[in-house]
Amino acid sequence: MIVLYIIITFFILFQVIIRIFRKLFHFPAPAFIGYFLDSNHRRRLQPPDKLIERSGITRGMKVLEIGCGSGAFITFVARAVGQSGEVYALDIQLAMLKQLENKLAKPENNDIQNIRIVNGNAYNLPFDDNSFDLVYMVTVLPEIPDRNKALQEVLRVLKPGGILAITEFLPDPDYPLKSTTVKILINAGFVIESVKGNLWNYTVKSKKA
Repeated sequence: MIVLYIIITFFILFQVIIRIFRKLFHFPAPAFIGYFLDSNHRRRLQPPDKLIERSGITRGMKVLEIGCGSGAFITFVARAVGQSGEVYALDIQLAMLKQLENKLAKPENNDIQNIRIVNGNAYNLPFDDNSFDLVYMVTVLPEIPDRNKALQEVLRVLKPGGILAITEFLPDPDYPLKSTTVKILINAGFVIESVKGNLWNYTVKSKKA
């Protein structure tokens, strides 16, 4: 029991310190933690099938992930949309995208041919208006300093009625409460469709009006 208390106390202290630091300094998750972010341990805590179901990702969709990093969920999404769908993996960091390229080159991913890797930023998405059925972000939106500017870009590239799904995960140092994420999306002009999950791991699914 004492050990459990020590672990909980350490976790709380770590969260407080890292959150104060992140309030002062905004930057994307560094590339050197990409291999941890894309790990089976993380996926046990944050199951891809739940993310896909809560986000509304289905076969045949054209999907964009903003801030894909090293690709923790991208292969699962690519298989979910099938060969009749497309997945665009966008990240601002070339080092992260290189890790994703290496992952896709592995034999177990040879069946995936529908992922397009794109180097870009959330303020100036290199896509035409009304391009995507669905855009999703996983623990990314709070990292963006001007969230509203990024969300206006998402509105631009989404088709009418298109979906934006935001997933957050409590251990992330930038983690916001569900109510905070909902408020941000409503203020940006999205219509909330559902909020699924728990305090630990949740997804807010919204729609372009």
